[in-house]
Amino acid sequence: MRVLLLEDDLNLCDTIEEALGKESYSVDSCHDGETAMLYALNTDLGYELAIVDRMLPIIDGLTIIKSMRRKGINIPVIIITGMSALDDRIDGLDGGADDYLVKPFHIRELLARVRALTRRPYEIKESNSLTYSDLSFDRVNRILRKGDQELTLTGKEAELLYHFMKTPETLLTKEQLVLRVWGANSDVEPGNVENYISFLRKRLKELRSQCEIKTVYGTGYKLECSHA
Repeated sequence: MRVLLLEDDLNLCDTIEEALGKESYSVDSCHDGETAMLYALNTDLGYELAIVDRMLPIIDGLTIIKSMRRKGINIPVIIITGMSALDDRIDGLDGGADDYLVKPFHIRELLARVRALTRRPYEIKESNSLTYSDLSFDRVNRILRKGDQELTLTGKEAELLYHFMKTPETLLTKEQLVLRVWGANSDVEPGNVENYISFLRKRLKELRSQCEIKTVYGTGYKLECSHA
């Protein structure tokens, strides 16, 4: 699961990021509201939960949450803040947050709240089982099937294929794929995507699928079905 963490206290940010990492969450963090707004409103990044400090510099966290909701970004959001008054809590929840945690808090409690929110059946929660043409894909178990045949993909292969199968016949640029699969803070170069595209093409050939990942030269790739 990909988490967006917006917190200007660098020590607290590092602590939260480390704790989430140990729980196998992938975390992108921002320390000011202006940068945070760009991350929060970029749906290409594929965040599934956000943890937002209310008192961010430049643009405050509540303004960011309201902007997310206006854009139709309905991922779970936890506000973390030192503002503990009842009216502050009400403003935060009415402003679009799903939970409100007052500082100082124990990291174990934050993790518990993250788990509780991610268990809820949000409408925007993406399906982990996808089908396209002669393929079916189980994202959780990383299993790609064609009829009675199946292959188990590596982690990165699975995430890459997931984004192709979620939007088949749609052009995805190398930059978009890097953001969605490796994250905004990754040092992976767009050129490295080519290696994983090659791996997926070999997988499709192993299954003798009608589907193929086509290169749109100078732009990116798309998953298409050939009915030859």
